[in-house]
Amino acid sequence: MAEPVRVCRLTDQEGQKLQQIVRRGSTSSVRYRRAMMLLASAGGNRVPVIAQLVQADEDTVRDVIHRFNEIGLACLDPRWAGGRPRLLSRDDEDYVVQTATTRPTKLGQPFTRWSIRKLATYLRRVHGRVIRIGREALRCLLRRRGITFQRTKTWKESPDPERDAKLDRIEHVLEHFPDRVFAFDEFGPLGIRPIAGSCWAKQGKPDRLPATYRRTHGVTYFHGCYSVGDDRLWGVNRRRKGTANTLAALKSIRAARPDGAPIYVILDNLSAHTGVDIRRWAEKKKVDLCFTPTYASWANPIEAHFGPLRQFTLANSNHPSHPAQTRVLHRYLCWRNTNARHPDVLAAQRRERARIRSERGIRWGGRPLAPAA
Repeated sequence: MAEPVRVCRLTDQEGQKLQQIVRRGSTSSVRYRRAMMLLASAGGNRVPVIAQLVQADEDTVRDVIHRFNEIGLACLDPRWAGGRPRLLSRDDEDYVVQTATTRPTKLGQPFTRWSIRKLATYLRRVHGRVIRIGREALRCLLRRRGITFQRTKTWKESPDPERDAKLDRIEHVLEHFPDRVFAFDEFGPLGIRPIAGSCWAKQGKPDRLPATYRRTHGVTYFHGCYSVGDDRLWGVNRRRKGTANTLAALKSIRAARPDGAPIYVILDNLSAHTGVDIRRWAEKKKVDLCFTPTYASWANPIEAHFGPLRQFTLANSNHPSHPAQTRVLHRYLCWRNTNARHPDVLAAQRRERARIRSERGIRWGGRPLAPAA
């Protein structure tokens, strides 16, 4: 009796590569199915079982296994043989494209999206117009006509009946009172775990972070405040969101302008921001709360500054505790405020440098500067 066909023993590198391809599924379907065949064979599955798993002919599975035993992982990229392509009329191609871009449920099929196999099967069985085309030819046709497999996009539309009025209010205060406008929002939750990121490293040798962790530290939320006129960002970490923590942040904003004149704070309409105590305090302290519309937090100026905060303090990190994470956040905020790129700040820095050069008589452009009067 002949020995059952199976792959030779995999090396660690080969096993990890095949497992990566099968888990991620981000490669071509041909490489994915072949990697699944090899991985299933390495796990002790017989050829009939593998053929049923990947919906392929048993001889195809045997050929892939034999090819791997000969040349290794190079068998994942088949060398397609030549031959006369199947000829379809222009109308047939248009029909294939139209069918591929139509939701299957509209055509009476019990699934929400097409696969190459399901689409080819449907085209062969459709009533009144039979199109016989192989899976690879179908894939090439769709690619040639600009049809690719993509993720569905979603979006949210604001149901707020006062959407336009709120946006007009925010734009008005930003345009006419930029030195009196502040923004507030929470950022989080912030957990204690290794977070993947990016870094500069030699090609193929990125920095490594541990992938195992235990969630025993809980989470915190960064309560951030941003001064539009000063281009200054500050905040504090809290264990939870709430009216008391929001009120404390608003008080720190009010302290940034202690002159008693009205100020404007842009924030979203979270329930922790709209309490009676907050509204009463804001009215007493001349703090005008400008709420963003529902599902329109992008209108808050502080949102753009949370991206760098995440990228340069949380991504590519493995903080041991919340206090250590908080110290890193505050060090970044100090650096960021010191190196602010706001036009007014830059102009003031240039004027200060010019004054110092003038006082010291430093040469500039080949000519000595006259000392300041």
